[in-house]
Amino acid sequence: MENKLAREILRDLPAPVPQAQEHWGSDGIAAMLRALDIPYLALNPGASYRGLHDSIVNYLGNERPQMLLCLHEESAVAIAHGYARTSGRMMGAVVHSNVGLMHATMAIFNAWCDRVPMLILGATGPWDAARRRPWIDWIHTASDQGALVRDYTKWDNQPGSVPAAYEALLRAVQMANTPPRGPTYINLDAALQETKIGALPPLPDVTRFQVPAPVQPEAAAIAKAAQLLSAAKNPAMLMGRVSRSEAAWKARIALAEKVQAKVFTDMKAACAFPTDHPLHAAPPATFPDGKLLRECDVIVSFDWIDTAGTLKVAWGDAPVSAKVIRVSADAHLHRGWSADYQGLPPADVYLMCEPDVAVPLLLDAVRARPAAVQPKLEPKIERAQALSILALAQEFNEATAGMDICLSKLPLGWNGAYRHFRHPLDYLGADGGGGVGAGPGLTVGAALALKGSGRMVVGIVGDGDFLMGNTAIWTAAHYKLPCLFLVANNRSFYNDEMHQERVAKERGRPVENKWIGQRIDEPDIDIAMMARAQGAVGIGPVKQLSELKPALEQAIAQVKNGAVCVVDVRVLPGYDAPMAGTPAAAARR
Repeated sequence: MENKLAREILRDLPAPVPQAQEHWGSDGIAAMLRALDIPYLALNPGASYRGLHDSIVNYLGNERPQMLLCLHEESAVAIAHGYARTSGRMMGAVVHSNVGLMHATMAIFNAWCDRVPMLILGATGPWDAARRRPWIDWIHTASDQGALVRDYTKWDNQPGSVPAAYEALLRAVQMANTPPRGPTYINLDAALQETKIGALPPLPDVTRFQVPAPVQPEAAAIAKAAQLLSAAKNPAMLMGRVSRSEAAWKARIALAEKVQAKVFTDMKAACAFPTDHPLHAAPPATFPDGKLLRECDVIVSFDWIDTAGTLKVAWGDAPVSAKVIRVSADAHLHRGWSADYQGLPPADVYLMCEPDVAVPLLLDAVRARPAAVQPKLEPKIERAQALSILALAQEFNEATAGMDICLSKLPLGWNGAYRHFRHPLDYLGADGGGGVGAGPGLTVGAALALKGSGRMVVGIVGDGDFLMGNTAIWTAAHYKLPCLFLVANNRSFYNDEMHQERVAKERGRPVENKWIGQRIDEPDIDIAMMARAQGAVGIGPVKQLSELKPALEQAIAQVKNGAVCVVDVRVLPGYDAPMAGTPAAAARR
């Protein structure tokens, strides 16, 4: 019972409501959301969906789904994103009219690029112009609102009746959860929500609208891939987008061990393989070590985010001499608006399925190769002598030794060698779309998914990331979702300082001016105070290396006691000396 209670989050309880004698359109929509088992709706309120808001509160009692109040639509979608990629289960986000949807677009693009399921509900209108209030309903109505996000959602719809809304929600949930996964958008006419409808139309049986079984590759393709792997002298596996399943994690290890493949993992994706395993060839990186990869004769790409780019890092413009086995269903999602599909890689065998489907089939089909006695070479990293991201990593590792930690986000300057990942929830990957501001919401979403699990959620974020998305802190504090934010605060948009330095050097201009338009100072921003202002514990600024250890110990104790805690760590500007192929090195290219 204690574990169940620990997992429950604070729910704002409505006053008792008499049993409904009559119904409105939004009651039917709310009932369908409950039938679909949507657990939460992260939202920022707005008049366009006031009917649905009332139905969630007064018809459903703010339970199944439960509303999570957010202070910005981008945070609402980021929380839903973080929840889905942690739990594997979708939740909903609700955005107000065209204006709320415009606020949310960056976060929706992140979810799209990260291939996570999400149900986004919007609203408009009333669509019938005769029913619009003067001024406000007109500027909040769009002739094709779904067009704002159509290029980076799987499907959108604007139903015209309650039965049509039932079908739209069924389809949206089914499509969002069908691989390759992604967000879907349903736009609800305000007039439809607020129309009295009498009895609710009968709800469909949701069990008849389930996600299809995973697509299986043809046996001949598996046999060909297995033959290539079995005959390889130096195989490699690129472990990309995979599930958080522990069984799938163990199967990947078993496959790598059976064929003695070098394994590479990606800092852009969640951890997919134990980084301290002898077969893990190099620290996780944005791009693997090109020299190591070029030595391989067979490469299996398990939904690697940019296979073509990675091969180019290794082979340049020369033909790829290795045989390539590509395992991915991602092409089913490709559009022309965004190039998030990356370059087109060569493939000698193309298994159009998810890695979790292919790995067990390959494991059964390949021949075992004898284990080679090759000592794993660990990069040597000296003890940090100044307050840097390296120092933050070293002190954090020591402070959390023996603890189950989920890193929901890492800053751009983080080197993949700074910490080992040994469990599928140890690290959840980057934000998907490469924008700035998602880190706080992703962390709160992960904390929602893991509340009561015994695993502490930690987001190590840059100051720019935190400042853009920090209002998610209030949602975590209000709903008592313990999590820790370590802000690697260099008081600058430093990645862009590096870009300006490179341009200045190329043009023979002074690099001393790179800071202009980048530095976040004068006045200094009190990040710890921003946290306290939203009900969290704020610690810092931590300005000296000697202050870091006690600050981390205090913060971890606060989170263990149920608090949301933010630590402002004033790291030195710049990247710690990166090894080739690590995220810091890639960021400086």
